Amino acid sequence: MGPLLHLDRTLDELDPPRWPDPPSDTTHLVRTVHALRRVPLRELRPADLRVLVSQQVALPYVVPLAVRLLLEDPLLDACFFEGDLMLATVNAPATVWDLLPELAEQLQAAVSAVPESAYADLPRGAAEEVGRFVAGRRRSDRKSPGYGASGAGRRMWPVSMTSDVPSR
Repeated sequence: MGPLLHLDRTLDELDPPRWPDPPSDTTHLVRTVHALRRVPLRELRPADLRVLVSQQVALPYVVPLAVRLLLEDPLLDACFFEGDLMLATVNAPATVWDLLPELAEQLQAAVSAVPESAYADLPRGAAEEVGRFVAGRRRSDRKSPGYGASGAGRRMWPVSMTSDVPSR
């Protein structure tokens, strides 16, 4: 079953082992992450998803929820600024995207459609982070069976957005 079929369950249920209560002297962030693992997936808000993705918690379950929101609004302001959930999500480890290649392709298309001018209001380096995600997925797509080497039908990332992206 796919990760979105378990919306009534919590991360503690889906991603064992259950986490114990955090120590009393722990940080607010750690207490927040522990608490979010006990919330049913359908109740997680965009800000919660940003925290979980940024902290790399149960990514196979959390990333699909984040992508679902980002497909509707790539520059969604989850907590701090427009695009904060997008930046957290495109920075998820490559291993997550290897598990979720269809979602990676969908997110790639959504962030590629964002006008270049929209990146002016994002933190410094955001355009480069998104460019690395898009470029990395394109290289991965060319290597994977089932994906055309030509990239036909895919919108290309603006050259100016990827010109400073180092090759792997």
